[in-house]
Amino acid sequence: MPSASLSTPASDSAAPPCRPGDLAVYIHWPFCRSKCPYCDFNSHVRERIDEARWLAAYRSQLQSLAEGCSGRTVRSVFFGGGTPSLMAPATVAAILEEVGRLWPVAPDAEVTLEANPSTAEAGRFQDFAVAGVGRLSLGVQALDDAALRSLGRGHTAAEAVAAVAMAARIFRRFSFDVIWGRPGQQPADWRRELAEAVAMAGDHLSVYQLTIEPGTAFRRDGVAAADEETALAMWLATQELLQAAGLPAYEISNHARPGSECRHNLAIWQGRDYLGIGPGAHGRVTGEAGVVATRAGRSPEKWLTAVEAGGDGLAEREQVSAAERREELLLMGLRLTRGLDRGSFRTATGVEPEAAVDPAALAVLIEGGFVEADAAGMRATAEGRLRLNAVLARLLA
Repeated sequence: MPSASLSTPASDSAAPPCRPGDLAVYIHWPFCRSKCPYCDFNSHVRERIDEARWLAAYRSQLQSLAEGCSGRTVRSVFFGGGTPSLMAPATVAAILEEVGRLWPVAPDAEVTLEANPSTAEAGRFQDFAVAGVGRLSLGVQALDDAALRSLGRGHTAAEAVAAVAMAARIFRRFSFDVIWGRPGQQPADWRRELAEAVAMAGDHLSVYQLTIEPGTAFRRDGVAAADEETALAMWLATQELLQAAGLPAYEISNHARPGSECRHNLAIWQGRDYLGIGPGAHGRVTGEAGVVATRAGRSPEKWLTAVEAGGDGLAEREQVSAAERREELLLMGLRLTRGLDRGSFRTATGVEPEAAVDPAALAVLIEGGFVEADAAGMRATAEGRLRLNAVLARLLA
């Protein structure tokens, strides 16, 4: 990572110390060229964006939140959205420079930026690498032009293939997303498409089941995702093909070669501390009094105005209760193939994982082959991850 992008922290900081340890930083860029019909993220379409104002606001919020979070080492920075590849590479570089001014940054810190595969954005890949991005995450979503049109994507399959190839040449690490369970898609279609994706993939691939979320255009238009039987066949095919390709699942929707998992997302799923910067971004930071949850205001314009007025841009800052923390760690940790680490859970909550769930439900789920608990920790089995929402509902009833 270029030293010009992530410098050493300011030595004269008067920020009160919080509990030492690692820190992940998430930067939310809320803007897209268009709104995809399946998307329920905090993303917005605007004709004009004053990027200089936005850079100043990101710096200001970073500085504000750093006042209560000094003494940490940043292990990852993740630019998500929205479409952060619409940012100027110079803006990305300046944000990374500010992170490096405020905190020590690990020499091997993972810096990820989400990007669309359109030709225009791919033309910026080299500049993003120079700015300090070491890992690119591409929103490919489909390798079929008709499917891409139905998903509202602004690129073609050929552009996606070219962008992945370019990412492989430029970045030390890259990943891309594909969506399965699309309207009319059949298991045989998905097998062919997934095989094509595997042939292009590096050490990481994200495969998301299409869900029709409230408030999306797909929900308003009555679009239906794959039925249960078809979805099951696609999920089984996904596990089979990616396991055989050396890309086993490490999380419900994420597959990687061992050691190549997304470190930023792992930090969040494992309950480690992270800051959320930008409109709608969430954070969790451990201090002397426990874990504090933060959420920034969702409206881009209101967030910008609040930060420019000298505020921290947060709509919520709340102490997380012991019961809430146990539930959070269970909800996130059981998404992971490795599950909950017993020692880490005990350190974070003061109890064993079994004490945080309904004991009768746990016994039934273990007997049914949906959950395992041993000296290492607690995890959902493959059958349990297939039905994870139902498993979690039983455990936390």
